[in-house]
Amino acid sequence: MKLRIKIKLALGLTFLFIFILLIGGVGLYAIGRLKNESKNIYKANYESLIYAKDMEQALDMYEAKDPNSIPKFEQNLELQENNITEVGEQAATEDVRTMFEKLTKGDTSSVQIRDIRGGLYKISELNMNAIVRKSNEVQNTATQADIYLGIIVTLGVLISFTFLFNFPGYIANPVKQLTEGIKEIANKNYSQRIYLEKNDEFGELADAFNAMASKLDQYESSNLARLMFEKKRIDTIINNMKDPIIGFDEKRNVLFVNSAGLSVLGIKENQIVGKYGPDVALKNDLLRTLIGSNDSTSPLKIYADSKESYFTKEVLKIIAEGNPIGEVIMLKNITQYKELDLAKTNFIATISHELKTPISSIKMSLKLLEDNRVGALNDEQKKLTANINDDTQRLLAITGELLDLTQVETGNIQLQKQPVEPKLITDYAYNALKVQAEQKKLQININIPETLPKVSCDLEKTAWVLVNFLSNAIRYSLEGKKVIIEAKKDNGNMVFSVQDFGIGIDPKYKDKVFERFYKIPNTENEKSSTGLGLAISKEFIVAQGGKIWVDSELGKGSVFYFSLPVS
Repeated sequence: MKLRIKIKLALGLTFLFIFILLIGGVGLYAIGRLKNESKNIYKANYESLIYAKDMEQALDMYEAKDPNSIPKFEQNLELQENNITEVGEQAATEDVRTMFEKLTKGDTSSVQIRDIRGGLYKISELNMNAIVRKSNEVQNTATQADIYLGIIVTLGVLISFTFLFNFPGYIANPVKQLTEGIKEIANKNYSQRIYLEKNDEFGELADAFNAMASKLDQYESSNLARLMFEKKRIDTIINNMKDPIIGFDEKRNVLFVNSAGLSVLGIKENQIVGKYGPDVALKNDLLRTLIGSNDSTSPLKIYADSKESYFTKEVLKIIAEGNPIGEVIMLKNITQYKELDLAKTNFIATISHELKTPISSIKMSLKLLEDNRVGALNDEQKKLTANINDDTQRLLAITGELLDLTQVETGNIQLQKQPVEPKLITDYAYNALKVQAEQKKLQININIPETLPKVSCDLEKTAWVLVNFLSNAIRYSLEGKKVIIEAKKDNGNMVFSVQDFGIGIDPKYKDKVFERFYKIPNTENEKSSTGLGLAISKEFIVAQGGKIWVDSELGKGSVFYFSLPVS
């Protein structure tokens, strides 16, 4: 009679279970005995030593005239009387009780106290001897437990070794045959069959695998047909999407391109699908831009739908089980929004330009009103004309910045780059704002080495940026402070900076100051600022191939920088 695997495993596990129970039982029995004997040592003897020690301390307190000594001695004596465990301990405790009562009744001689100490010493000695004796008993118990466990473990190891040497063959040999057959089936060799002459579960498993192999051909054929149907359905959905879509695998081979994608690429499907993307990109400028640029924020200008159109790029990484298996590039047509934005820009430019004429007329009228030849003004009228003059000046500044902004947005920044002395730029800014600085009692320090090379830039626009920096520094500086203008060469660039010692910028706002229309909240100049000056400055500097940035610490001031290539 052949045993089934379940019975074989059950027999082996039963032996291991009994072996574990035997070791555990002996171990628990030995630990229990050690625990009880150790507990007895602590309960019966160690506590008596503590009580005797506390009574010794009470006697010391008594000799030091401490009123708490008698209650403390009485308390520990009562505890000792309830903890008598050793031969002779009862008599010694009663002697201490008798001598203590004499002490409390007035016999306070040194002989009496010495006798009490002698009684306490006798109690301590009895319990110390008991601890030594019981510790030896615990040691003997531990030694016996070691011997029993050693015998059991030795027998168990011998039996287990015999069991482990013979038992794995019952399992490993059939598993090996099954593994070899399964590998053939995994390689799609569905003609392979597994034959095991066994009446156990392995035989049943071989029969099940043989039945599975006979069905796999049918299953694969039907499953492939279903997958092809799903692929066609997905292809139809992608091709009917209006936005261009291109799919790549993990090796950047092109998996699919929808009709809109083929249209904007100007390529046929058989020229790109299944091909290596970078190879196709060598002959297609747009595809080269799409797969070579990591910038997904700037709009792409593409000729589509018989006109220049604008698209934004979105790259979707495809991840499966934590590993990248490809990516999809999607182009979103934003031509409609770009046209609306351009219309907005033209509208702002037109309105700003048209507003300049009436504002200039208002300023001319104000100058005539302020002329004494026309007629003298009283104090109230002078205050009103001053307010009107401030408002018209502010309107002129806003319209000027709006015109600069429209120039930036349309990309029509007119640059007249030429070699310029750095001192010429800093002097321009200083002369433009020195009166304003003097009114606020600010000291402007200019640090410009004489040996600096010329910088390649548009003088007017670069000076405008430095004027904007200096104007902000004066505005946010405290009265009586100083402002530092500096220019220095850094490798192949000229770095200009304006440093103030004013209120500074909160770190959470520092990355936003160069955004359009952004104004730092809760500042005294929040309402008077348009939020355009630094945004336009950034566009002017970037258009000349430079960089612009700021360092600031709240409460200590700010340093605004821009750099341009040297000539």
